[in-house]
Amino acid sequence: MPGRLGEGSLEPSRTAGGTVMSTRSPRELALEQAASPRLPAGDDERFAGYGVMGLPFASGHYLAQRDFPATSIGPGYRAVWHRDPAGGWTVYATAPPEVSCARYFGAALTETVTTPIDVTWTGPREFRVTVPGVLDWDVRLGRTAAAAVLSRVGGLLPERAWRSDAVLAPMGPMAGAMLGAGRVALRGTTPNGQHFRAAPRLIWTVAESSARLNGADLGRPGALPTQDSLGDFWLPQRGIFAVGQTSYEVYDPSRHRPAVTGVSAA
Repeated sequence: MPGRLGEGSLEPSRTAGGTVMSTRSPRELALEQAASPRLPAGDDERFAGYGVMGLPFASGHYLAQRDFPATSIGPGYRAVWHRDPAGGWTVYATAPPEVSCARYFGAALTETVTTPIDVTWTGPREFRVTVPGVLDWDVRLGRTAAAAVLSRVGGLLPERAWRSDAVLAPMGPMAGAMLGAGRVALRGTTPNGQHFRAAPRLIWTVAESSARLNGADLGRPGALPTQDSLGDFWLPQRGIFAVGQTSYEVYDPSRHRPAVTGVSAA
């Protein structure tokens, strides 16, 4: 069950000399969170876990993935986001829209589908995401110098900094420039109207990836001709994987849009 995430649980290990080093693999971090899901303190709507923040394909398709073992609004869940070349978004999730990604992004979606999603780690930095009968997606992670620096910074920042708009506002553009990911925003407003804050404490880049959607090969990864966004959340123009937390303003039906209307179940 969701509990509390202490600041140290996502921090990189330190050497005897005090240098911050990220020693645990993405697989170790993912399995640790699945075995002991915990949340940061707060009175907003909170999520802790990991995922591919986004991966563009030269064909115009776009994929993103979320695995949140802990949330403050319901059971942990997994989700896959897909953008087709025409710009339509579908979110597949293991939990209903009201307690998953569509709670915040539903106004910008073409469709939401409640369905099983499997994530299988095949190596320390390799995993496969499967939406049965729909998607088979293989990912291999790498670590650029910029991602290592940002992870070092993320491990040093106290929790209060990750909850400060004044800190997050300049961090997003800085991270986007360092990673070559285009525009990045770590705070802003979702399509449904809630304020969000993202805290990607540890970062890797996607070194290789392939995917088949409904039997069709999505081709090679490559930046979209025009970067896309969902509200103020900008989808990175290169594959980025992060471990951390996200928080949202508490849903208020008098000010925020409902999760979504066109819902289907697999």
